[in-house]
Amino acid sequence: MTTFATRAVNGDAVAITPTGRLNMVAAPKLRDQLHELVGAGSSRIVVDLSGTDFIDSSGLGALVSGLKVARQAGGDLRIAAPTEQVVTVLELTNLNRVLRVHESADSAFGPASETVE
Repeated sequence: MTTFATRAVNGDAVAITPTGRLNMVAAPKLRDQLHELVGAGSSRIVVDLSGTDFIDSSGLGALVSGLKVARQAGGDLRIAAPTEQVVTVLELTNLNRVLRVHESADSAFGPASETVE
């Protein structure tokens, strides 16, 4: 199974970086990896979308699923650096109200974790 790159950010948070198309092929892999991260004790997750040039409803579902399990574990899932197409889809679906956009993975859980409007 393909896995997406991960790295530690701000101590106990983990950034995961899906690239390319986050569609019905890649989304289940992302969802599974997000669930594995939370299951392994990482409940503060940043999904770095800077390399994601396309997202569809499957990709959105994977993000929402990851958000749900992270919050159930007492953490949170945040997104960072989305491309223009991803921002458009988030706005069209109003998920930008649930999945707050941060400028970078490093700042998503930082002391000044300001969201991008």
